[in-house]
Amino acid sequence: MGVKETFEQAKKQYEQWGISVEEALDKLKQIPISIHCWQGDDIGGFEVEQQELSGGIDVTGDYPGKATTPEQLRSDLEKALSLIPGKHKINLHAIYAETDGEVVDRDAIEPKHFKNWVEWAKKNQLGLDFNPTFFSHPKAADGLTLAHPDDDIREFWINHCIQSRKISEYFGKELGQTSLNNIWVPDGYKDIPSDRLTPRKRLKDSLDQILAEKIDERYSVDAVESKLFGIGSEAYVVGSHEFYMGYSLKNNILCLLDTGHYHPTEMVSNKISSLLLFQDKLALHVSRPVRWDSDHVVILDDELREIGLEIVRNNALDKVMIGLDFFDASINRVAAWTIGTRNMIKSLLYALLMPNDHLKQLQEQGNYTERLALLEEFKTYPFGAIWDYYCEQMGVPVQEQWLESVKNYEQEVLSQREG
Repeated sequence: MGVKETFEQAKKQYEQWGISVEEALDKLKQIPISIHCWQGDDIGGFEVEQQELSGGIDVTGDYPGKATTPEQLRSDLEKALSLIPGKHKINLHAIYAETDGEVVDRDAIEPKHFKNWVEWAKKNQLGLDFNPTFFSHPKAADGLTLAHPDDDIREFWINHCIQSRKISEYFGKELGQTSLNNIWVPDGYKDIPSDRLTPRKRLKDSLDQILAEKIDERYSVDAVESKLFGIGSEAYVVGSHEFYMGYSLKNNILCLLDTGHYHPTEMVSNKISSLLLFQDKLALHVSRPVRWDSDHVVILDDELREIGLEIVRNNALDKVMIGLDFFDASINRVAAWTIGTRNMIKSLLYALLMPNDHLKQLQEQGNYTERLALLEEFKTYPFGAIWDYYCEQMGVPVQEQWLESVKNYEQEVLSQREG
């Protein structure tokens, strides 16, 4: 039986519950996922004076074929995008600037240094998001940036972030899609601090200066991202969840939730509905922590399904900006992008094919028996047949057929690279 025939059979099962499969697929087409460029080069970037990776971030593995030039990275992204259904965005860090061999420090980067990315995005009908880069730099060597006690160092990073906002605004104007400018800093202490308040006062003041100039939200919106702990900041992180949640609410900017930045027993899916009560929008970085913020490739696990469900059943598809943030150098990097992004999209389709209104009614009625029964039975509904049909309609490989394309690309392109 072919993909179409299997789809038609599956569709009938969902329609018995009043679920319009065509409507679900139409909605899915409109959801852009922000795919992080740094999976393709292990967060190396293209600065002329490259620094060793730091800031509590680690990439493990030495799989061959890593991108070492902007052209290689964009080529690899194009390959991954050809295997992923839908039109999406690419998420850049400041270290991916192209300066034609000129040493340009981060407080002096400009939109012109990302012109090649914009032209490429136009050609491929993509949006672009942005992140100032507060790690892998001499002025962040002691683990402090926007909360640093040294005025000059703090001013350097403030100016870096101001320039980053201009770049994000440039992306939005050029590409006609709102660009997300996400601020994450690694600031913290390895051991128990004697003063938690003063660094947070400095961070607040730095953010106030950075965000003083208003930018048209049609072009760019700002977000702040918290973290529980990092390598070298195990005891205390200045930008905690409580700090950034308060700051984002008070200053009407987005709170970004990274699925790896909380205690292992905390679920980001459980936070989405609470924040949406108080903010018009929020942002996500979807990763997979294994015991810590290890940023494994996203798989279709319970938490990913629950994230998709929380977004869909709360009618928040236009309120949650979904980005990915994982980096695995132990496997083929194009495959990592493909697996993770396809899984993020699968979680949203799974949620769109649930009888969400009926399940809400059961809960309100106190009918927890039927609610649990249906939630479990729908896990084995023929969701895969709908996914296969969607992929075929969107012109990308069905099921594991994409893997052959990646293998060919590895043989023809990745294996020819040096290093």
